[in-house]
Amino acid sequence: MQQYSELLRTILEKRGIRNLAEAEIFLNPDYERDLYDPFEMKDMEKACVKLFEVIENKEKIVIYADYDCDGIPGAVILQDLFKKIGYSNYEIYIPGRNSEGYGLNLSAIKQFAQKRVKLLITIDLGITAVSEIAQAEIDGIDVIITDHHLPKQKVQDVKNSPAFALGDISPGDPRLLNFLHPELSLPKAYAILNPKVDNYPEKILCGAGVVFKLVQGFIKKYGEFYKINTGWEKWLLDMAGLATLSDLVPLVGENRAMAYFGIKVLKKSPRPGVQKLLSKMKINPKYLTEDDIGFMITPRLNAASRMDNPMMAYELLSTEDEVRAGVIADHLSKINDDRKTMVAGIMREVNKKFEKRETKKVIVIGNPKWRVGVLGLVASKISDEYKKPVFVWGKDENDIIKGSCRSDGSVSLVELMTETNEFFLEFGGHEFAGGFTVHSEKIHFLEEALSLSFNKVKRDKTENEIIFDIKSDLSMVNMKNWREIEKLAPFGLANPKPIFLFENVNIENIKKFGKNGSGEHLEITFSDISKNKVKAISFFSSSESFKVPLSENIKVNLLATFDLSRFKGREELRLRIIDII
Repeated sequence: MQQYSELLRTILEKRGIRNLAEAEIFLNPDYERDLYDPFEMKDMEKACVKLFEVIENKEKIVIYADYDCDGIPGAVILQDLFKKIGYSNYEIYIPGRNSEGYGLNLSAIKQFAQKRVKLLITIDLGITAVSEIAQAEIDGIDVIITDHHLPKQKVQDVKNSPAFALGDISPGDPRLLNFLHPELSLPKAYAILNPKVDNYPEKILCGAGVVFKLVQGFIKKYGEFYKINTGWEKWLLDMAGLATLSDLVPLVGENRAMAYFGIKVLKKSPRPGVQKLLSKMKINPKYLTEDDIGFMITPRLNAASRMDNPMMAYELLSTEDEVRAGVIADHLSKINDDRKTMVAGIMREVNKKFEKRETKKVIVIGNPKWRVGVLGLVASKISDEYKKPVFVWGKDENDIIKGSCRSDGSVSLVELMTETNEFFLEFGGHEFAGGFTVHSEKIHFLEEALSLSFNKVKRDKTENEIIFDIKSDLSMVNMKNWREIEKLAPFGLANPKPIFLFENVNIENIKKFGKNGSGEHLEITFSDISKNKVKAISFFSSSESFKVPLSENIKVNLLATFDLSRFKGREELRLRIIDII
């Protein structure tokens, strides 16, 4: 480890990397070394053979993908394979977020049966669709599930597992698979590719990551037959990487490699839609980062399903027509702005309601007029502000009460909803985010019920613990140190940007800035006793957003990460504020 700088060694040790071999693997991702053999997935052989047979018989295939920035890039990956081998008897089906909701639905399967579809491949969904897949098989449609979620029954039976009894792990934890019957309540699909239900080493791939493994496996088995050059599938890593970064899976192991190489491919992507979108956002592809993906690209792609038709996002990523790509990029940017306006309007309504009501352990709030597609964003904002689990509901196009929920970390949402399952028609998701459908006559009692359940399943939170990687003065903020930190990218879940604590620094200047003079962001200049000066920014913040009210010429403790701005082509190293205490 001595060959690395002290700064880099310190950060690596905080990540649990304490020897040279581990450091080399982490800092230098390698495609051949870090990606597992796709045939370690239990049904990979079956899936590849079935896909080959259907293609050779020129039978109809439907790719049924989720409507978000995981399922949609996954559909593009599979479409790219079909295009490469010259196969055209397939269609893409992405359900409407507001009209159909998440997952497989029976009316779509009936349509496929009428069209004589022979193979249905799901992306980022299907593992809980027991009855829908049974219907597909009855109708003569073989189903290959590619998914990364836990089967619903496994979550509901979680309380019978020894792990749960010991209070050791939460229902979303893949280690539960050690305690539950491997075939429990799985759909009777032709093949299931899901690392959470077999012995595949990387348990937490995203949905598009699983599809990438299918394509990787198919090429390994049949690439020579179709005259596909060795390594061609690496060009698909732009979509696998985009989804990996968008879906917030841990950026370690195979996921880190997918994200790392995915960004490299995105930087030189030949896709007109990617080029037009980056150009619209004034992002130089050469300097594309995970922040650009998370804060700029993903919201625009997700805006398609939230505000319009998810096929718009699919078309943007898959079209070869530059003019069409430009039109869609403009449209997605516009509806993303509309989405921001809609969320801001709902938040004003929420804050007004909170003036007149007392908040319980869990917040449940809703309005039949609120658009279901944006409720996850609203739930996140409320949870961030009130530091509680939040359930937000509206009504979909079929007049059914649906919503999204977010957790502040005090409870696993799946655990909480399992404890209160008699109130829900359907629910699912992860530890920190989920979705639900509620009996209309029970919605007004949901807050009380969830708050009672909260006391049974809540976690102990460590209050007022200041978490940071390194304590330093402001002289630490320089380009040499930034270059060291950059070696750890891409950053994300399980590999966050290093947090620095700067104690007893002086606030020299506070400036508001924003689009069209909105003043919704803060730029603060800090100085220390050694006369070092640094600019720091905080988006969507005011002087009242932190643990202490801000004013000039006061001493504070600053928690921040490094941030390199390239605004208008000019490099400027600054800090991104985490908190001021």
